Amino acid sequence: MKAVVLLSAGYNPATGNPAPPAAELCALRLAADAGAETVGLHAGPQADAVRPALGHGVSRIRHLQVPAHSDVLPALADEISRIGPDLVLAGNRATGGGDTGLLPYLLAKALGWPILSDAVRLSEASDGALTVEQALPKGMQRRVHQRFPMVLTVHPSAPAALPYAFGQARRGRIETVAAPHVPTEIEDDLNMRPHRPRARIMRGAVSGGSAADRLKAATASAAGGGGDLLVNPDPETAARAILSHLRRIGALPPP
Repeated sequence: MKAVVLLSAGYNPATGNPAPPAAELCALRLAADAGAETVGLHAGPQADAVRPALGHGVSRIRHLQVPAHSDVLPALADEISRIGPDLVLAGNRATGGGDTGLLPYLLAKALGWPILSDAVRLSEASDGALTVEQALPKGMQRRVHQRFPMVLTVHPSAPAALPYAFGQARRGRIETVAAPHVPTEIEDDLNMRPHRPRARIMRGAVSGGSAADRLKAATASAAGGGGDLLVNPDPETAARAILSHLRRIGALPPP
């Protein structure tokens, strides 16, 4: 079984030193326990932040050199298609300030592979499939039998990462390759629009209860005779009545 573990650039918030996310180190542990031939994969301008992962069970990391603030999804999908692994593992949540946590799901969609979330244990079956134990709410687990290839996200309750081995980290290597040009997020995804203020919440509006209760209360207050009835008023009188009503319900400030 051949596995690829996605590695992201993580840093310790207190010291600023490179610190791979714990879920990704757990993913390396799961791949090692399953006996997989594992390679790390990182896309970004630098690979210094993922170098500590070499001491936690992976001997080779592929670094796709892409510009900062770029969409790394096309480069990752192309590289994974070239490697042809049976399994891709990733953390189950984002840890960086600009991350969205959707990369594993978007990657599975781009590859056309199934994705299973919150894996805590793996065991390879003999029929070209993998048995995955998934973490469920309230401490429950579920066992799923899925054929290769697939994408997995790893749950924090998975077995802890392998201890850091300095000698293994020295022997490991990082292979840096230039990825094809990818458009930046500003070119692709950012849509500039003028600011438009949001509508103000009307004070005094009915809140709480079901939609039917709020509708009943609103119609009852409207039919309760609390307003003024004007029949064929002149425009100035009608405008004054509308302004008075808007100030009474809090939609406009007092004069």
